Amino acid sequence: MNKELPVFPIKVSKNGRYFVDANNLPFFWLGTTQWQIFREYTLDEAKIIIENIKKKGFSVVQTMLLGVGEPVHSNVYGETPWVNNNPLKPNEAYFENVDSVVELAQKNGLVISMSMYHQRFGDYMFCNRARPWAKWIAQRYKETPNIIWCMHPRATPEFVPILRELAAGLREGDEGFHMISVKPDPGPYSSSFVHNEPWLAYNAIQTWNSVNLIYPLVSHDCGLTPVKPVVMAEGAYEAGFEYKFDVTPLWIRRQAYYSYLAGGYHSYGHNDSWRVLPTWKEALDALGAFHMSLLRKIFLGLEEWWNLVPDQSVFVNGGKTDGDILNLAARHKDGKWILIYLGSKATFTVNMEKIKTSKKVKASWINPATGEKIAADEFTNRGSQVFSTPDDWEDSLLLLEAA
Repeated sequence: MNKELPVFPIKVSKNGRYFVDANNLPFFWLGTTQWQIFREYTLDEAKIIIENIKKKGFSVVQTMLLGVGEPVHSNVYGETPWVNNNPLKPNEAYFENVDSVVELAQKNGLVISMSMYHQRFGDYMFCNRARPWAKWIAQRYKETPNIIWCMHPRATPEFVPILRELAAGLREGDEGFHMISVKPDPGPYSSSFVHNEPWLAYNAIQTWNSVNLIYPLVSHDCGLTPVKPVVMAEGAYEAGFEYKFDVTPLWIRRQAYYSYLAGGYHSYGHNDSWRVLPTWKEALDALGAFHMSLLRKIFLGLEEWWNLVPDQSVFVNGGKTDGDILNLAARHKDGKWILIYLGSKATFTVNMEKIKTSKKVKASWINPATGEKIAADEFTNRGSQVFSTPDDWEDSLLLLEAA
């Protein structure tokens, strides 16, 4: 894992497919949700969260600037964000705490995706208030480099006017220094109504319990023009109880690998963190979070990971892109490697000719739950080859590399 801190701010690459830092180096988006970090935690608790997130290898923290729900509740220090519930009268004391948390994140090399508008603001935020509110908050953080602005409307055209006012205010306030995105709440995807907005830097998706939507939605957005990165920003939370299935670490891995193998990026979350349950500290070390650390290490170990291209034609047979349990393939754009994710036990056939840069192909199995890597045979890059997943693994990765 690369331990050097990125240089902020984060931007979109020239080809629109991935993110880069201020030195134009590829930036791996592995997000985690801490929606309540500014409102429901003390600064000492926020420090514990930020430092843990950094150790796990997450790179982006998704937050709600004013907390979950209505925007008028006080933080743990008794400070409300607005005086008399008026967005045009910000309460300095509330935002001083936000300043401190954002600074902690910056020192740890973390991007803060800051949601400064939610559709639940409806009783307080109108079009005539949206631009000045957005301008004020953007001016406050104009020179804070580790921020991305995010907005959470419903995915309907009626919200477009207020989003445009908010975006205009943000641009007036920070002169375009920070990216702007939209994650509908409820979902599913921003591209359905604002993809062509010039201020929208990347698309974001929320699928809740519909794991079957991740691959088709991410694939859809990756195929749009103009090309923009895609983040699967909110799915089923680990240990969540409202999804009609047990969100185990296996399901956490499936959701994440579906996102990346479809050509997008992913954000993880744990039920106890966003609900701020008494077990929130233990939740920071949940198995799913460790498995995301392994995922990051696996992807950063690929040569030019940012040149990943989803390609189901890697499978001669055995690929699967519909339903909840998928078998997905991607490759380096020039054929330097192939990465295959099997959501359960499987036997499948690979077109070995997809490896273009060498006649010899080195195969390795990787256990997504442990990081264990097992060398398999070497093959030629001719014809096809049958593979079967290791017997005792729940899900598997097969890595084929030019030898």
